[in-house]
Amino acid sequence: MSDSTTPLLDELSPSFDPAGIEKNWYERWNALGVFKAGQHTTTTAPESGQPYTIQFPPPNVTGTLHMGHAFNQTIMDGLVRYHRMLGCDTVFVPGTDHAGIATQIVVERQLDAQHISRHDLGREKFLERVWSWKEQSGNTITSQVRRLGSSADWSREYFTMDPQMSRGVIETFVCLYEQGLIYRGKRLVNWDPVLGTAVSDLEVESKEEQGSLWHIHYPLKEASGDLKFLTVATTRPETMFGDVAIMVHPEDERYAHLIGKTVILPLVGREIPIIADEYVDKEFGTGVVKVTPAHDFNDYAVGQRHQLAMISVLTLDAKMNDQVPEKYQGLDRFEARKLAVADLENQGLLGEIKPHKLMVPRGDRTNSVIEPMLTDQWFVAMSKPAPEGTFNPGKSITEVALEVVDNGQVKFYPENWSNTYHQWLDNIQDWCISRQLWWGHQIPAWYSANGDVIVARSEEQAYEQAKVKGITGTLTRDPDVLDTWFSSALVPFTTMGWPEKTPDYERYLPSNVLVTGFDIIFFWVARMIMMSMHLTGQVPFKQVYVHGLILDANGQKMSKSKGNTLDPVDLIDGIDLDRLLEKRTTGLMNPKQASQIEKQTRKEFPDGIQAYGTDALRFTLSAYATLGRNMNFDLKRCGGYRNFCNKLWNATRFVLMNTEGKVLAPSHGGLGAKEHTSFVDKWMVSRLQQVTADINKAFKDLRFDFIANSLYHFIWDEYCDWYVELAKVQIQYSTPQEQAATRRTLIDVLEVLLRLAHPIIPFITEELWQKVALVSGKITAEDELTISTQSYPLLQESYVDTVSMEQMKQLQAQVDSIRALRGEMNLSPAERVPLIAQGQTDLLKHHAPYLKALAKLEDVEIVDQLPDLGAPVQILDNTHLMLRVEIDVEAELARLSKEQQRLETELAKAQGKLNNENFVSRAPAAVVAQEKERVTQFSELLTKVKEQITKLQA
Repeated sequence: MSDSTTPLLDELSPSFDPAGIEKNWYERWNALGVFKAGQHTTTTAPESGQPYTIQFPPPNVTGTLHMGHAFNQTIMDGLVRYHRMLGCDTVFVPGTDHAGIATQIVVERQLDAQHISRHDLGREKFLERVWSWKEQSGNTITSQVRRLGSSADWSREYFTMDPQMSRGVIETFVCLYEQGLIYRGKRLVNWDPVLGTAVSDLEVESKEEQGSLWHIHYPLKEASGDLKFLTVATTRPETMFGDVAIMVHPEDERYAHLIGKTVILPLVGREIPIIADEYVDKEFGTGVVKVTPAHDFNDYAVGQRHQLAMISVLTLDAKMNDQVPEKYQGLDRFEARKLAVADLENQGLLGEIKPHKLMVPRGDRTNSVIEPMLTDQWFVAMSKPAPEGTFNPGKSITEVALEVVDNGQVKFYPENWSNTYHQWLDNIQDWCISRQLWWGHQIPAWYSANGDVIVARSEEQAYEQAKVKGITGTLTRDPDVLDTWFSSALVPFTTMGWPEKTPDYERYLPSNVLVTGFDIIFFWVARMIMMSMHLTGQVPFKQVYVHGLILDANGQKMSKSKGNTLDPVDLIDGIDLDRLLEKRTTGLMNPKQASQIEKQTRKEFPDGIQAYGTDALRFTLSAYATLGRNMNFDLKRCGGYRNFCNKLWNATRFVLMNTEGKVLAPSHGGLGAKEHTSFVDKWMVSRLQQVTADINKAFKDLRFDFIANSLYHFIWDEYCDWYVELAKVQIQYSTPQEQAATRRTLIDVLEVLLRLAHPIIPFITEELWQKVALVSGKITAEDELTISTQSYPLLQESYVDTVSMEQMKQLQAQVDSIRALRGEMNLSPAERVPLIAQGQTDLLKHHAPYLKALAKLEDVEIVDQLPDLGAPVQILDNTHLMLRVEIDVEAELARLSKEQQRLETELAKAQGKLNNENFVSRAPAAVVAQEKERVTQFSELLTKVKEQITKLQA
């Protein structure tokens, strides 16, 4: 707490400097145990004592956080802090993901730099290296999360390969296997030949590339009249060695008579059948398609329907295997393509070659062309009914996952993402969960020398099962590991102690909100729902907040290769140009690309990036948080919200200057004085109630953009620019009792404002609240309290005074009108002139001190009738306002005539556009509406100018 002998104002620096504040308060919060579960307040709010849980979407231990993580953390922590202040028993669970493929690649690249492969080290030594990297990277990530102010319960921090998490993974695998929902089979999967593993669809990026369409002649075994062969158009000639049929559409009259006959596979000589299938597009190419089930997903489905053989012609490193003619064996797939095309041409079996654009699947981490590869893998059955004894017998895990969204147990925000969820699950295939890696959860399956499969929770149990089955000899564990998404899907309940039903499991499951990007709704969100419903009978979370991507200011996706990434910590602390260049160009192998990125960075950030602080970054991200939309992140917004924090800081210094050690009126329920309050004080308290209601509703609706906008406009425009300025007048000219009431309102409203803003900007609000709460009497110098556990402000309708709000509306209109007059007459802000006012005498007298101060007036003269000075007049209902200014009639007429000409020219231009039918029909609706608005504005201004000219000429 504060040193009671030092004035509180002196403890605040002249301007907001976030660095020291952030470090101090994060350590203090941890020391006070604020973030731990069970630390709720004794508030009487409706949610008091209720559990409120949010789980981290665990970031990968592959480096540092990015702007997407910063956005996630801002939203999650905002919700957690809000509900903590509502009195909830909050649990914000932090953790990191082992990220199998991504992490293994990072470590393998480190080894490559030392000219070592993982195979040189062996599995055990390699995993030691990965664990070492995990400690380094994981610590960096959690440090960054702390910098973002995340009020996570760090005593609960997990890593997806911790013993507890691993136990849950093994238990899940064994349970699903015993229930017949996990099986091993030879299926077609996405295969990355560089990584040497199956990869998920999420790890495949299909890019349009220029290729070729080769027309290959397949000779008919028995000619049909003049028809000696069928021509097949293919983009991948090298896979023809694995052809097992060619197919045509059953309704294609050109080939109907050939269905059931055979052709000779070129370069191989194997006889293969001609089949009919509706998959064929009669209009594409020749209408004849080769069938290669072992190397194409669509062909695989055809092969299943027609019970065709599956011939794999590639090794796992994408070389031709022993199923192809000897001359091609051992060749790289693309070398084999060139040779095959040349041989086909030599044999007269190659037709035309057409340029053809096609979508090429590439691995997102290696950029290698992904091969559909027929391999032995482990799968989760997505459509098979669950057996008796499970939570949802007779229903597939997919069916149940759809039901809980359809019946509202899980709600998407925005709601339209539930349609996307549905579309993906309606077309789901069995889930390949095995990966040919070393880093990850090793599959708990063992094989005997005869190929018997034993799935068990441990090696000891595996040998016990083998003994019961009469299997002898050494068992060998499956070397594969599980897909990272498999363990990630269990996070909602394994972090709570499952498979044990611990007190945490009983109290904190399901969690309340999942905050995630739209790109992993299927890969993660759906799988968490599936696993949780199947293994616990409960949904994993009640709401899914789906956000868009954080793009750069130009709407481009942030990526290292583009050199447009922003590190959230760099925005918090600032970074000089040299260090920024180093970060953006290190590791780029292409010198030209590095040069372009350096040039772009120097242009965009000639002095580096200034320090904005965590609060300004969080406020910026909150302001961008329109549900479901991508966000173009502009640092100018960050700078604007840094200024907002400074505005709040300076307002607090003013309030402390005018309240600390001064007489404060007794507080009326902690908000304003009991008596002697002015209509201005009552208006401020009333508006505070309205904003409090708006912000609470926005929290319920997960509209952080509304929260940020409400806070910004109320604090900056209404509290600082209106109330503080009006309070200065009251403190100077009112009675002692009224001054005391104003001081009380100043400090009480600020105290409530700080609590309102705390979930979004936690550091500055905590630092200021400690001083403000002390002066207001909320706390004493001996208290070890924090704003984090204070009650969140709720609407108190009894404080709303509609009469005062209406009077304040009139005062604001009068001030705005006088300011407009000053602008119209080109008066400088320093020039004070008298005001002549006609209207309600008592009301104008009451408003006079405020008008003098806020409109920079020398005096306010209230008259029954305005004199005819030729000066412009503002009319508000029955109030007429005029500034007493000596006018040079000739000069003013000249100025007004010039202004009239300008307005007439602008009006003619706008009307000309609207009279142009081509413009009106072709221009965007918003542009047409803008021109109409310009016509209205110019017309109104022109009327006023003409009236003024008429008066001066009279």
